[in-house]
Amino acid sequence: MKKQVRLKIENISLVIACVLFVLMFGAGAIHYDHFGSLSTFLNLFNDNAYLIVVATGITFVLLTGGIDISVSSVVAFTCVLSAYLLQLGWSAAVVICIVLVIGLLNGFLIGYCVQELKIQPFIITLASQFLLRGMCAVVSTVSIPIENNFYKAAALNKIAFKIGRTNAKLYLYVFLALAVVCVAFYVLNFTRFGRTVYAIGSNELSAGYMGLNVKWVKIGVYMISSFCAALGGVIFSFYTLAGYSLQNMGMELDAISSAVIGGTLLTGGVGNVLGSVVGVLIQGVIQTIVTYQNLNAWWTRVTIAALLCLFIVLQRIISIRADKRKGGH
Repeated sequence: MKKQVRLKIENISLVIACVLFVLMFGAGAIHYDHFGSLSTFLNLFNDNAYLIVVATGITFVLLTGGIDISVSSVVAFTCVLSAYLLQLGWSAAVVICIVLVIGLLNGFLIGYCVQELKIQPFIITLASQFLLRGMCAVVSTVSIPIENNFYKAAALNKIAFKIGRTNAKLYLYVFLALAVVCVAFYVLNFTRFGRTVYAIGSNELSAGYMGLNVKWVKIGVYMISSFCAALGGVIFSFYTLAGYSLQNMGMELDAISSAVIGGTLLTGGVGNVLGSVVGVLIQGVIQTIVTYQNLNAWWTRVTIAALLCLFIVLQRIISIRADKRKGGH
């Protein structure tokens, strides 16, 4: 019965998110010229590939009932350190490996503090956020351009599409982001690790009684989140070809809201990475509409925050109704 309730809540939230995306994209196509084109749709992926990766990683943490607000600083530190090392003449392969390993270590330390030292996830990830943002300023307080040939190639290489008179393009780093989503979907739905993630989010104590490896899975989800944030930082470096200490301020809200809008409960146990992708696309549509309207960019934040609150309330109502039906049975 618990599994049926979980799937029902998840399906309703995901369907609502998909319908919202279609309605918003359709409204934009009606009101603005070229909004409904293939080029505009693919640009949602081109402009938000890094956020898709970050939101995918943070979904693992949210599914266990935790939270990670350090992801924006991980992205920024990855960009700044990468740009600095590349400027010194380091090879792209070595730099990418270094920043990804740093992401894994950061996630391990966070997960260890949460699981073994019983520190609240919000507190320890807040500390990590300040630490890494401060390290960005230690490396450099000015923007560092990236002149590396590999990064330039990764930033410019694309696959072009032409349907009728419409020309569109999809950059290669988008396929990297989609590959991350596919791997994450497989892990969550077809592996013991993924089943344990859902079990911890539903009832951590029961998961322990069932003999599941709660300790290492909880540490693992923070490692996945931080690794995906570092990988998102690499993709963002491709996108901007620069590193700056103040990049992506507040991006943790974008990642968390993408997951929640896509159907992931903040209390854990319900959600999937496909919903998080839909949440990112919804944010992309909002940002595109704000641009078309020539409004202040802060309207994007305001709208996303309003949607986040709406979906939290909606999910709570659905959850309460499902629990009442379960109690009735």
